[in-house]
Amino acid sequence: MTSSLAAASPPAPTAPLYLSPYELRVSLVVAELRKSTDVPEVAAPLLAEKILRAIDHIPEKVR
Repeated sequence: MTSSLAAASPPAPTAPLYLSPYELRVSLVVAELRKSTDVPEVAAPLLAEKILRAIDHIPEKVR
């Protein structure tokens, strides 16, 4: 009888997920890498960070 009560209780509220602008940029690059290439899921975030680091070193006037 207690198991039916546990199943009927609503899920615990969760805090809204906050992504910093950098984390948002990483997630966008990861999504594009996964969609457009054969990069493994595990390697995509590491490669995304390297790509963003390289882009950030290009002067803004050149970008």
